[in-house]
Amino acid sequence: MTTPDTLTPNLLGALLRSDRFRLEREADWQRLEAIVLAAEKGRLRRISDEELLALPQLYRTVASSLSIARAISLDAATLGYLEALVQRAWFVVYGPRSSLVAWLRGFLGGGWSRAVRGLGVDLAIAFAVMVAGVLVGWLLVAHDPEWYGALVPGGFGDARVPGASAATLKGTLFGHGGQDGMGAFAAFLFSNNAGVSILSFALGFAFGIPTLMLLVQNTAILGAMLWLYHGAGLTIDFAAWISVHGTTELFAILLAGGAGLHIGRAMAFPGERSVLAAAAEAGRRAAQVMAGVVLMLVAAALLEGFARQLVDNTPGRLAIGGFMLAFWLAYFFAFARGPGEVREWR
Repeated sequence: MTTPDTLTPNLLGALLRSDRFRLEREADWQRLEAIVLAAEKGRLRRISDEELLALPQLYRTVASSLSIARAISLDAATLGYLEALVQRAWFVVYGPRSSLVAWLRGFLGGGWSRAVRGLGVDLAIAFAVMVAGVLVGWLLVAHDPEWYGALVPGGFGDARVPGASAATLKGTLFGHGGQDGMGAFAAFLFSNNAGVSILSFALGFAFGIPTLMLLVQNTAILGAMLWLYHGAGLTIDFAAWISVHGTTELFAILLAGGAGLHIGRAMAFPGERSVLAAAAEAGRRAAQVMAGVVLMLVAAALLEGFARQLVDNTPGRLAIGGFMLAFWLAYFFAFARGPGEVREWR
């Protein structure tokens, strides 16, 4: 059996040093451990205000103890205890402050809308470019119908082409017989718009130029289709058909385009900041907007897959599309204004 009399002087000194080190600091360790344990178990109400105020200082004290323990090579048990305690305390002091549900509540409860309003000029530019794209598509096919084939991809049958009768085109909008064909076209629109949304954002770093080109190209398709149905006297019917999911999809493209332009404009005109700093700051806001764009595209897919199929009349479709447009406008530009508007939500 090992006794103090049988220990070597060096080993005995190490043990005494370890015991003294622990006795001098163990109270702080235990206090921090109690706070961390309560936080880990979700018992925040049991933590007093005094303990919360002392938490950062206790964390730094224990971290300092760990550093000293490593420097003087204390026993493995003490080192292991301190390393585990410091790691657990780090997550309490510096880790995420809220759960996923709380984050979503903050994001949907005003953070997303504030980020969108922060784009301001970029959204105005993107909107003007999208309107111009519709006009370009319309004017090109009106001047030369051959442009229709270049703008609108094939693969949707021969019904939706220049020269088709009004009855044929109307059959693609209403009735069970036309739903399969237009369903394929709607699927193309959704996949195309999702791709355009992602690319419009991703290519914003090139000073926004590819973003502008994508917006024009995408909305030119819509302009060509509008020209086709307008010639058959079905402008309102086609607008109603596409508005069911289009008001959400096109709004998502607008936001994605604005996000891409926001980054590109920040890089082109960084002001007194460096280009990287300006791009990083703009990217944080744009990323928040794009997180919401994904939700909008999912909502558009649901509207396209269910509401558009179930409602087979123009007034009903206009009501759904108009409601969704009003909802997004109200959410982004009339929701959660207040003192928090002046600071960027994180």
